[in-house]
Amino acid sequence: MHDVAVMSYGEAIREALDDALAKYPEMILIGEGVPDPKNIFGTTQGLREKYGSERVLDMPLAENGMTGICIGAALAGMRPVLVHQRIDFALLSIDQLVNNAAKWHYMFNGQQQVSLVVRVIIGRGWGQGPQHSQSLQAMFAQVPGLRVVMPTTAGDAYQFMLDAIADNNPVLFIEHRWLHPIKGEVDKTRSSAELVGASLLRRGNDITLAAFSHMSIEALKAATVLARHGVEAEVLDMRCLTPLDVDSVVRSVAKTGRLLVADCAPEMASMGHQLLSALFQSHSQRLRQAPRLIAYPNHPVPTSHFVANHYYPGAEEIAAKVLDMLDRQPLKEAVMLELQNDLAKDLPDRSFTGPF
Repeated sequence: MHDVAVMSYGEAIREALDDALAKYPEMILIGEGVPDPKNIFGTTQGLREKYGSERVLDMPLAENGMTGICIGAALAGMRPVLVHQRIDFALLSIDQLVNNAAKWHYMFNGQQQVSLVVRVIIGRGWGQGPQHSQSLQAMFAQVPGLRVVMPTTAGDAYQFMLDAIADNNPVLFIEHRWLHPIKGEVDKTRSSAELVGASLLRRGNDITLAAFSHMSIEALKAATVLARHGVEAEVLDMRCLTPLDVDSVVRSVAKTGRLLVADCAPEMASMGHQLLSALFQSHSQRLRQAPRLIAYPNHPVPTSHFVANHYYPGAEEIAAKVLDMLDRQPLKEAVMLELQNDLAKDLPDRSFTGPF
């Protein structure tokens, strides 16, 4: 019998951390704000009370030093889960992540392992601006030896977290903060063998939408409305950044002949470019026309709410580009009318309350 429950993405992460702390006595959960009243968007709520302050604990503002300590703990046989509330903060520990955590297993010919999970959060909201809402996932995905995952659904968030903690090598676990309140089914009996490559979120024959993280939600929104107007888009969630699942995209494009990639990062620093490059190098003949990429502009994230409204693409931009590629422009006005809303672009939905 399947143990399936409906919970939010944030609740799924908390459930996975809870289950892992119970399963692995050598696991510790440490990070800035882990025991604080907001509990990192609720994802660590109650864990300190349940497992004690020696296993669930806060850390000082010393990202590089604490990352080094966690690497040392992993080398000594522990399973640390280190939390940076922003991926921006992980820049302060990049020396430890890149030169130590990612390299140790290789440098010592497999005799040493770094069982470390680093949680980082991306996304925007409430004018956080250039230093607190960057999307730097492509930078970390370029590091050999560092596994990078970016789950979109609650079910994947739960299973990927458990899989990352069980992994004997370092994993960077990237969460988009706009995903935390979104509910979905979590099946605790699911096999970890399913946690590879892209995930097919929607079938379609007219065009392939390969999207990353929260842009997969935007792609689904666009595809749902487009379907009501006779356009069937296939949606792939590119949930694993390393290795990047080009083969699933190729199989989809072999059917649709068209590809639109949607990434939540600046265009010049997007994983979308790597996906397009890999596809072109070996399978360009499957495309009926040049693929397109929707991403953020190539300038720092704005703080102003008014400027932010022109910075972040979403379902409207995806749908408009699909109609352009399919030469179905007469449908654009009706589709845009269904997709438009009066929310600011740094507010995902009316239920989203933060903390920031």
